Amino acid sequence: MRAITLPTYGAPDALVWADADDPVAKPGDVVIDVQAAGVNHADLLQRRGRYAPPSGTVNIPGLECGGVIAEVGEGVDRWRVGDEVCALLAGGGYAEKVAVSAGQVLPAPRGLSLTEAAAFPEVACTVWSTVVMKARIRAGETLLVHGGTSGIGTFAIQLARALDVRPIATCGTDAKCERARELGASHAINYRSDDFVAVVKDVTAGRGVDVILDVVGGEYLPRNIDALAPDGRLVVIATQGGRRGELDFGALMAKRALVYGAGLRSRPVEQKAAIVAEVERHVWPLVETGAIRPVIEAEIPMPEAWRAHELLEAGHHVGKILLTLSR
Repeated sequence: MRAITLPTYGAPDALVWADADDPVAKPGDVVIDVQAAGVNHADLLQRRGRYAPPSGTVNIPGLECGGVIAEVGEGVDRWRVGDEVCALLAGGGYAEKVAVSAGQVLPAPRGLSLTEAAAFPEVACTVWSTVVMKARIRAGETLLVHGGTSGIGTFAIQLARALDVRPIATCGTDAKCERARELGASHAINYRSDDFVAVVKDVTAGRGVDVILDVVGGEYLPRNIDALAPDGRLVVIATQGGRRGELDFGALMAKRALVYGAGLRSRPVEQKAAIVAEVERHVWPLVETGAIRPVIEAEIPMPEAWRAHELLEAGHHVGKILLTLSR
């Protein structure tokens, strides 16, 4: 097969479209003929040599895909050759074919193309497993989403609305704030011109938010604690603003708050399968009714993956960037 390989680490031009070994369906696995793959910030880190794939996973980027089942391994009962699916991957999505545990495969949502389906597995599993399964957000509560127009953010805002949760978003420009409001955010805060903590307290009558979904980390840690309501929950899923921050335990304890650091890629297969099952049960009906829709900035031919990485790094996108293959 052909795939995006990493003969060296570095800038986007380190991504090379080249020959690679075909994947094999081991017992419990399926092989998917990939039609599209999502591009995520983790892929940028892997390209730079700062995020190695889990042991036993090929060093090909790509944490989600949409495509058609091409091979079924021993012991797999649910899936058949020809099924249209999307999947949560530990890696390998930037390729013509990928092998994945059958438990991490989802049926392509009805009404969506396979390319559109590729926009969902990583964001849906990340947001559902953290905001719902771990932080246990409930109807009537308020969710603050940092990076409201990212792939994660655009999904989280829509999911919050579908769950009768009030979403507030931070964004980097006024134009992005407007897009976040169009997606359902009750308020969108330009973090470059406004203090998000002050605005959050203003729009919540001083109470704060119940859950924060944070991709920044670093210096946001004390400010996030300040923005939480009593019994609030802070979920950190990325550290784009740095890996270290100062935590005031007195402030944390005064609010009876929870800080949860989440990772999805390194989870055991059994945990990923449980998350995928939850997403299929609870999120897919919202996608199929149109309550949650894919937000796609660009579709770029997979051999030109470097263009997708440049676009993601520039930070001007709204929603997902996808790599596509002609079949």
